[in-house]
Amino acid sequence: MTITIDKADKIFFPEAGFTKGDLANYYRRIAPIMQRYVAERPVTLHRFPDGIAGTPQFIQKTVADHYPDWIAHVRVATEDDTIIQPVIDSADTLVYFADQGAIVFHVPLARAGALDKPDRLIFDLDPPDDGTDFAPVVAAARAVRKALADVGLVSYVMTTGSSGLHVAVPLDASAGFDRVRGFAQDMAEAIAADHPDDFTTAHAKDKRRGRLYLDVARNAVNQTGVAPYSVRAKPGAPIATPLAWDELGDTDLGPRRWHIGNIFRRLGQRDCPWAAIDNHRQRIDKAIAQSV
Repeated sequence: MTITIDKADKIFFPEAGFTKGDLANYYRRIAPIMQRYVAERPVTLHRFPDGIAGTPQFIQKTVADHYPDWIAHVRVATEDDTIIQPVIDSADTLVYFADQGAIVFHVPLARAGALDKPDRLIFDLDPPDDGTDFAPVVAAARAVRKALADVGLVSYVMTTGSSGLHVAVPLDASAGFDRVRGFAQDMAEAIAADHPDDFTTAHAKDKRRGRLYLDVARNAVNQTGVAPYSVRAKPGAPIATPLAWDELGDTDLGPRRWHIGNIFRRLGQRDCPWAAIDNHRQRIDKAIAQSV
């Protein structure tokens, strides 16, 4: 299918000069890899019809009336109602949404058909205070990885393309969100207790006192995280990029290290480090038993 990009030369990222056409081309090329991580998940769009410096800018969850019939969708129960959300099942869908001004794609930690049973657990790690030093984020990711490994869980890491890192744990979707989030909170509190000068679970910013917040709030029904390989609405068009753990030692590493101008050079040199993530789906009950 050929999707015509309306006003393809419109500048979407002024600092880098990337256009709407560049964005659409990126999503066309990345689709074979990105679809692994968004398949069967209702997607939330962050739309910027006039680019990151323009207005309006808005979040869209529901399928719009003007969407073509071939856009896949799923019913999602919310606290108050049931909504119809789109699902990305093809490169054409990604390109179509890019033409609609969608820059960022967010997905839940569970798949359609079992949206109350997560197959991912996420620790969201952002720099403390002014965010100029990325070293605390790297230290936190390593501490989380070790704590998870100590209870038998394999984890993966990703730059968010914004300010921090995500540590993700693939799960077998056998437990509900309450159990998964409770486990994540317990792990965060244990890590903070082992490193009281570096990390905290205090939600209130005035109680953190320069320590990095171990955030597990995304582990809840209908909460979302940025999709791997999604572009972020930041200068330079940075990308949420899966990493290998040894890349945390790279002195050039930062949350916006990769963008639409260099990501394919990276992927030409190495396979996606998350390619086998779904082969490591794990049972949370075993980890809970080992942590007691």
